[in-house]
Amino acid sequence: MRIAALQMHAIAGDGEANLQRIAAAAADAAGGGATLLIVPELAVTGYGAGDAAFARLASPATGDIAVRLGAIAQDNGIAIVAGFAEREGARTYNSALFTDGIGTNAVYRKSHLYGDYERAVFEPGSPASVMVELGGVRLGMLICYDVEFPENVRRLALAGADLVVVPTALPKGASGTFIANHMIQVRAFENQVFVAYINHCGADDRFAYAGLSRIAAPDGKLLAEAPAEGETLLFAAIRPDDYATSRAENTYLVDLGRPA
Repeated sequence: MRIAALQMHAIAGDGEANLQRIAAAAADAAGGGATLLIVPELAVTGYGAGDAAFARLASPATGDIAVRLGAIAQDNGIAIVAGFAEREGARTYNSALFTDGIGTNAVYRKSHLYGDYERAVFEPGSPASVMVELGGVRLGMLICYDVEFPENVRRLALAGADLVVVPTALPKGASGTFIANHMIQVRAFENQVFVAYINHCGADDRFAYAGLSRIAAPDGKLLAEAPAEGETLLFAAIRPDDYATSRAENTYLVDLGRPA
């Protein structure tokens, strides 16, 4: 399976502009042979939109945003994973939607909120293994800070994920650079899964973003990487069978069930 990922400069608070950007990327990704497009955390609203804009733009799991993203997916013949603000009753979640535009939708809610900014607006989701299958590849979802807790990736790996998709909003700084340059490859290697970690770039009124989107393979090598600055559409081939040797040599998941 070939996937694409957009390191994106979202416009904070402008859902229409961001949806149009996602639609353009979907067309480019499909044109490049991809069957899945991944865009960042809260890509539809912009991460730095703030509580008033999140309240205005939040949409139910089957609401307007899901319908629009599903239409983009159907029009381009490509599945999409996109971050959005999800409303359920009086609660708002930092969520990611998978849609293939032809009937398969799944929503993951971020379980580990980062900092006072997120905690003031969003409710945490319960840690969950949200999984879908696309083109024979089993895909699990996390969001940003979730991936920094090794238990979350391990849970998906034990549930049978081949690919862990992580829309993110990683800020600029030494910590962010370390996470992108080291942690993502380790998460892939220690679980023998692919990890697609897809970030914003540029800045809004509240945050500056690190860029540095990555797609890592089970052997820890990078299949694709974006620079610190600028929008980039990444492509990578997700072929689990190519990494049978790596799984045979690095038997972490198997050895978890063996006596010490």
